[in-house]
Amino acid sequence: MKSVFEQECCVCEFVAIFDMSQPAVSQHLRKLKDHGIVKERRSGQWIYYSMNTDYPYYAFVQQLVNHLPSQREGMSNLQQDSCCEN
Repeated sequence: MKSVFEQECCVCEFVAIFDMSQPAVSQHLRKLKDHGIVKERRSGQWIYYSMNTDYPYYAFVQQLVNHLPSQREGMSNLQQDSCCEN
C-alpha cells in the first residue's frame, strides 16, 4: 500500500505487485474507497487510486505505512510494461 502514498496507481499495477487476481484487487480497493481511505480518478477505461488526504485518520495510516518497504522501484519497472496509460 505504500505505493499509493508515493503515487497514483492503477488496478493493473496492484495486480502485478501483489500477484493477485484483478477481481480480488478491485474488491479490496473498493472497500478502502468505501471507507474513505483511498480515492479514485477515472481516465478513459482506467481507474487510478491514491490516498485520500482528507481521510480523518490519514496521519495515523501514514505512520503505519511508513514502516512498510517502498514499492517505488517495483512501480518504476511496472510503468515501463504497464497495461494502462499513466
